[in-house]
Amino acid sequence: MPANLIRNPNNEHIMTKRILLALVCFLPLTLFAQDIKIGFYNKAEIFQAMPETVEATKKIDQIVQAYEKELSLINEEYQKKGADYVAGRDTMPEAIRLRREAEVTDLQQRLQSFYQDSQDNIKKQQQDLITPIYKKLDTAIKAVGQENGYLLIFDTSVTASLSYWSVDKCTDVTNLIRAKLGLK
Repeated sequence: MPANLIRNPNNEHIMTKRILLALVCFLPLTLFAQDIKIGFYNKAEIFQAMPETVEATKKIDQIVQAYEKELSLINEEYQKKGADYVAGRDTMPEAIRLRREAEVTDLQQRLQSFYQDSQDNIKKQQQDLITPIYKKLDTAIKAVGQENGYLLIFDTSVTASLSYWSVDKCTDVTNLIRAKLGLK
């Protein structure tokens, strides 16, 4: 009888260990594959429905209007002084012409500087007002995911990063997130 057909209790024990090890390794994968829960939602839609967003938008609009009003005043002054300068520059003595030219140039620089500062300030105000709202929304999304056992929840408002997804195999968790935020 060939040596490899002789029953060896140690070989059987090793074989049994290998089979058990394979089952232990692959069983969780098969169970895991059956329990994968993937959800989706539209972040932009929920964000716009949040009362904090409405309030932040009102505040930002007020800030923008205040800057636009001030820019308009500076621009009116610049336009008036510029028109006065152009109308009289040929008849003015050189010292007055140089002084008015410097005033117009100074107003133009102030207008440009104020415009840039206003844009920077508006952007900072937007970040300061919007960042906490996004953090609150992200916290709600994570809580919904953890409480309901989702492996992944993705945002459908950013479809550029999604090549394909099946609505049939995913769950719309928008209402769960809205409920977590206290939205109707």
